[in-house]
This record gives sequence, structure tokens and C-alpha cells, in this order.
Amino acid sequence: MLVEPKRFAALLKLGQTFKPLGPGKCRDKMPPAPVDAGKRPAAKRHTRQVLMLEGCVQPGLSPNTNAATARVLDRLGISVTPVPEAGCCGAIDFHLNAQEEGRERIRANIDAWWPHVEQGAEAIVQTASGCGAFVKEYGHMLKDDPEYAEKAEKISALAKDLVEVLRDESLDELQIKSSQRLAFHCPCTLQHAQKLNGAVEGVLTQLGFALTPVQDAHLCCGSAGTYSITQPELATELRDNKLNALEAGNPEMIVTANIGCQTHLAGANRTPVRHWIEVVDASLT
Repeated sequence: MLVEPKRFAALLKLGQTFKPLGPGKCRDKMPPAPVDAGKRPAAKRHTRQVLMLEGCVQPGLSPNTNAATARVLDRLGISVTPVPEAGCCGAIDFHLNAQEEGRERIRANIDAWWPHVEQGAEAIVQTASGCGAFVKEYGHMLKDDPEYAEKAEKISALAKDLVEVLRDESLDELQIKSSQRLAFHCPCTLQHAQKLNGAVEGVLTQLGFALTPVQDAHLCCGSAGTYSITQPELATELRDNKLNALEAGNPEMIVTANIGCQTHLAGANRTPVRHWIEVVDASLT
């Protein structure tokens, strides 16, 4: 169910509708209705084209993340080509020890992206750092597959976390105006797996946002793929410790780079939590 975006979104909406009638623990786990995504710019408006992995749960939990990404990239002269045939990255299957099912999803995504790669797409952008870390491993996952090994290696080479795209662009084009105080939660998959610690913080600071200090920023928030589901008590303890660190500097909002972390932290109903690209998009002038 988690890896089927339309089914997940339908069940999520049903759960949100009947949330008041559910038992306490279920109510606490059910996220609120997402922020409206607004309008995306037309695809293929610019010469520069990138693909974007929409994800499996993110379209239901936070549809504005990818929409905001498309608007920000459009301002930078980059169009996002939609590839609806690409689905879950396969990470959830691997979390649940279903490797062969995960590899089948990898192959399906490669097949969906490949025609666009041949037509010159310059990158495959991931807005969820967990997905990004996994897609960058496609080459390794299929290294022994004679039919897909070479293609998988190419896909991994093209995979970029969103911050890798923005940090290489002239951000003056965005004309950001904001003095908002933010605390950035750097997901494990961004700082440890992708080695991009400090990258988002650098972009946000360059754009004029004020970042509050976060103690022990290297520690996990407790989301950790399916960990928050399989180990709820420990995950909650890790989450609360992380929120205490994030809120110590009195930020107006907490921002992060992974939908799992975002949903997990927001589940405490404390300081608002969003994807960092959403605050950038909201500050465009």
C-alpha cells in the first residue's frame, strides 16, 4: 500500500476524514490535511530539462514539496519533465527485506526514465533525501544484471538531491526576501549517506534565511525508513530529543529534506515542520 501513490493518497484521505473517530494512538499517527500544492509551471518551457522522482508517499503527505520544487527550478530556467510511470524508488521494499521486489521497481523506474535520459535530461532530481540516497545506489543494486547494469550506473550518475542542483545555480534569480528564523533538521540520508551535510544550510543562508543552532545535529530523529512504525517507542524518544534540540533556538519553523523525517517530526504537533524548498518557494518575489 505504501508504494502505490494513488492508493496511499486515497487511504490517507479516508483516514484524515475519520481521524476524530479513531483510537488515541491512531489519531496521533494520522497527519493533517496537506498544504495545497498550487499550480506547477508548464513542462518543457525551458531548454534545460530535469526529471523528478515524485515518490510514493510524498504526493499524498506533502504534494506542495514537488510543486514548489518545480516553481523554484522554473525561476532558475530549468523545467521539470513529469514521468508518471516512475514509482516508488524501491527503498521501502529493501527496508522490509523484499530485495527482489525492490529490484523490480528499480528496473521499472529505469525503463520509465530511460527515453528522457536519451533525449538529454541533465539530472534526475529527488526531493526526499531517503529516495535520493537509494537511487544513487541503483548502479550497485543492479551491477550483476547484464541487461540493466550499464543503464543503472548511468541513472545513479544522474541522480541529484535537490540541493545539489540549487547550490550550482546563480540564486540571485530567485529574488528571495525573507528574514524567517528556521531550524534545519539534516536527515541521516542527506548528511551520512549522501555526504551533503551543510549543503542545505549553505543555500538557505545565502538566500537570507536566519538559521538557529542545532545541538547534536548528527543524531537521527527516529523516522529511519520504517523504523518509526516497527519501533514506535524508541522512535518517539528519538523524535522528542531531536525536537528539543531543534526548538532550543526558538525557530518560527523547522525545515528538513526528507518526507519521512518531516512527517515523523510534525507528528508531535509542536513547531510546524515543512520541506525547506517550500519556504524558499513561499518567499519568491
